[in-house]
Amino acid sequence: MPSKEPPRRRVPGPARPARPRQPAAGRPAPRPAQARRPAPRPPAGGRTIRLGSARPRLRLVSLGLTLVMLVFVVRLLQVQAVDASAYAAKAEKHRYQEYTLSADRGEITDRSGVALAASVDAYDITADPKLFTFEDAKIKDAPEQAAALLAPILGKEPAELAKKLRTPKSRYTLLARKQTPQVWNQIKDLKKVYERKAKTENGGNGISLLGGILSEPVTKRVYPNGELAAGILGYVNAEGRGAGGVESMLDKDLAGKDGKIRFAQSGGRRVPTAGSQGTPAVPGSDIELTIDRDIQWAAQQAITDQVRKSKADRGYVVVQDTRTGEVLAMANAPGFDPNDLSQANATAMGNAALQDAYEPGSTSKVMSMAAVLEEGAATPATRVTVPNRLHRGDRLFSDDIDHVTWYLTLNGVLARSSNIGTILATGQLGKTQPEANRVLYDYLRRFGVGSPTGLDFPGETPGILAKPQDWSTSQQYTIPFGQGLSLSAMQATSVYQTIANGGVRIEPTLVRGTKGPDGRFTPAAAPKENRVVSEKTAKTLAQMLESVVDDEDGTGNKAAIPGYRVAGKTGTANRVDPELGVYKGYTASFAGFAPADEPRIAVYCAIQNPTKGSYFGGQICGPIYKKVMEFALKTLHVAPTGTDPARLPTTFKPTP
Repeated sequence: MPSKEPPRRRVPGPARPARPRQPAAGRPAPRPAQARRPAPRPPAGGRTIRLGSARPRLRLVSLGLTLVMLVFVVRLLQVQAVDASAYAAKAEKHRYQEYTLSADRGEITDRSGVALAASVDAYDITADPKLFTFEDAKIKDAPEQAAALLAPILGKEPAELAKKLRTPKSRYTLLARKQTPQVWNQIKDLKKVYERKAKTENGGNGISLLGGILSEPVTKRVYPNGELAAGILGYVNAEGRGAGGVESMLDKDLAGKDGKIRFAQSGGRRVPTAGSQGTPAVPGSDIELTIDRDIQWAAQQAITDQVRKSKADRGYVVVQDTRTGEVLAMANAPGFDPNDLSQANATAMGNAALQDAYEPGSTSKVMSMAAVLEEGAATPATRVTVPNRLHRGDRLFSDDIDHVTWYLTLNGVLARSSNIGTILATGQLGKTQPEANRVLYDYLRRFGVGSPTGLDFPGETPGILAKPQDWSTSQQYTIPFGQGLSLSAMQATSVYQTIANGGVRIEPTLVRGTKGPDGRFTPAAAPKENRVVSEKTAKTLAQMLESVVDDEDGTGNKAAIPGYRVAGKTGTANRVDPELGVYKGYTASFAGFAPADEPRIAVYCAIQNPTKGSYFGGQICGPIYKKVMEFALKTLHVAPTGTDPARLPTTFKPTP
């Protein structure tokens, strides 16, 4: 059915003007009437459409443009006038980059300048995990392939490296810290191989498998001698700061002061023409120790061998210059290698010679004898009758062996290391036992027991010495022969240094001085000195200590050194187990100095809990003392004095 067309709208056209009539002859023509526009016909439907005026719209647009321009002007004024300095600072901040310049850490050397700890160039091996994704590498197992190549070089497990290379949504991961330049060179060579391979594949558009392996230059702390003197040196942590030993004690001096550099950059690259400014890094100072590397080596070898043979928990040897107080060696066994802390036993990472507090046993009898001689309570020839058992307080005391009654001189009491004889001798220090206790306590304190040595070493123990009024009934009689008080190996060595130095105690020192970045050497401050006993008492004690080694009845014959006069004392103490808190096992020790008449070197040795073979100090520590002392005397070119020992009497014949 045909559709109906809509009715057409008729648009009226213009009206034709009426033709004017001709005026009659002789009459003027009338004025033509003004033509009128006929009214338009209304459109169909009866509505009229009127077009709106454009002026309001133009005014609105003009107003909008004016407001926009006003906003721009205000913002322009804010940026260029009101906040100009703030925006300039922000721009400068983004344009200029500031970096820290790490200071070189100072070296630690022995007394001869031989490096014991130094810093070398190294690299942290890093990676950009994004470059190992399939989208970038175009290889499905790129992390696994790269890990398999890097694992043998870095000494890591492939699975561990692959896991790091698959770190999601990360542009940085650390694969290995502080690798040597040789390791990074191997990786660079491998990268070049795969770069060439990538260029020959896929028309030169291939992606290098190791393209995402990067490096960051750092410094690495190395210890050229491995375990040698590790207890003294300590180690540094992952941030390069001292975390133990001298590295920690003098970290501020060794670390130096970091610098800064500031330069302009564009697009992540430095603008060379813009210059730079900053402060240079100040290198750390070099530390020169009092340690002699060769003597340290001899001490460490000797104590390590004996600890292994005796299947002991640990042991220590300390060597000290008797005239200056300088520590020439301080060895611990077992030790650790600061180059590889991952393999170190946590219990061996300190300096046990300074940090272990233990009951010394008979090596401390020299302090009791010093008090007796200095107070005039007895002389080396004073007769002491020593029974097999002695009842004091709530205990029955004995010597290390059963014996008939001994008739000993005071010198013999020390030579045979008699506990009973020492109790009887120190009982003469006062009219009453409490008074004798106070006198003995005073001398023990003078020798340094219960106080830090003065080294300021991290974790150092001051030892344990209760006040005399707090001594138990048994302590009144055990402290004189070295049980019931505690000290460190360094403190024990200092006691013998004091006797060897004519009765003057010199605080031990580990540092000879520092060498700054300017190369100038600054000696360490002189150590404190204090007189403990008179020179006469010290000389007498030295002669008595010779009897321990030289006399056939002495307990230290194994410490004798042919050609030299040797003064020494053995020690065998009941040991307090640090874990159980009860007496278990023994502490074997030997202490002394040489030459006895002109002392130069003091040596102390102790072994904790020997479980195989002998546990007596004279048997297992005497030979160590001999080895180390003999080596030290030769190293320091100390000649024998050539004089004969005093050989004081050790026994007497009782009168009927």
